[in-house]
Amino acid sequence: MGKQLRRWWRPILLIVGGLLLVIGTRYAAPLYRQSIMQVTASKVTRMTKTEDEFNNRDHQYTQQLTGRLLNGSQRGQLIHVKNVYTASGAFDQKYRVGDQVFISMTRKSILIKGLKRDTVLLTLLWLAVVLLVLMLHRAGMMALLSVLLNLVIFFLAIELDLVLHSNRFLWLFGGLALVFALLTLWLILGPTKQMVITFAATVSGTVLSMGLSVLVLMLTQHKGIYYETMDYVTQVAPQPLFLAATLLGSLGAVMDESTDIVATLFELKADKPEISALELFQAGRQVGTVIMGPLISVLLLIFIAETMPIALLLLKNGNSWGYTFSMTMSLGMAQSLISGIGIVLAIPVVSFLASRLLVTKAGAVK
Repeated sequence: MGKQLRRWWRPILLIVGGLLLVIGTRYAAPLYRQSIMQVTASKVTRMTKTEDEFNNRDHQYTQQLTGRLLNGSQRGQLIHVKNVYTASGAFDQKYRVGDQVFISMTRKSILIKGLKRDTVLLTLLWLAVVLLVLMLHRAGMMALLSVLLNLVIFFLAIELDLVLHSNRFLWLFGGLALVFALLTLWLILGPTKQMVITFAATVSGTVLSMGLSVLVLMLTQHKGIYYETMDYVTQVAPQPLFLAATLLGSLGAVMDESTDIVATLFELKADKPEISALELFQAGRQVGTVIMGPLISVLLLIFIAETMPIALLLLKNGNSWGYTFSMTMSLGMAQSLISGIGIVLAIPVVSFLASRLLVTKAGAVK
């Protein structure tokens, strides 16, 4: 009984503490500087039908809200504010009783700035942490630690780029990618031979895919790549910025695949010590062939999900498929293809490295 209690006290503390923290966000309004109102009553006072030149129909509603201020010098005071929203909810939303919203108050008007979402976000974060810890234990904790450290390093790199005012951020984020890979694999796998092989395979596959992609882009003079669709950065070296973003995305995909292949080959070597380097290489290719398709499909689905709202909006408003693709999908598709190239090239690379580093010519473990 005592051993079981010592084993489960940390997860129980995490669950209970996280739940209390989530509940506490409903009462954390005094910690915010911006005024927050909790909706206590809602009534629709007007409804109008709208239609544009493309026969898109929508309904617009005027909502009269009554709410109570949750912070500031006027805390507890009841206020009234109007909210206009549409049934489509493209650029607005309906508020319900119990919602907490940020507001901007002046002497002449009160405007709703947006919904207070910290409770929802913290709940999702809490669920993710609890599931990782309960299902993976120490490995889950290390995964969380790697994510937190990578986020800190990423923000520091952005701050460094802003301070230096340099256009060489491709080199900065190239070094950042190496740090990401090394730190993540070291925390997850530890300072082991498996970590070294996975890191070498990840870097090799990513460098090969990026190098080949840059060569193709140079030979084709970047035709078909519409950098002007990158909002707000067309005057700040969009091509290196695109490559830097693609580098980080490709790194994650290649690392995922390399980790799976290397882990499988290590297990295979442990179960069959007499296995030869050629057999390990072939086994690695077979594993890579199996996971390559689903991994590329996942990347493509993520890309499609990201661009679907704006693509549907453009198509609904009479734009052609060609224009819609060039304006919303060309950059994402290019990034997906580059990541796919990295996934394919990583298979022979990681299989070769693992087979050579795990087995000598005589078949013994090094």
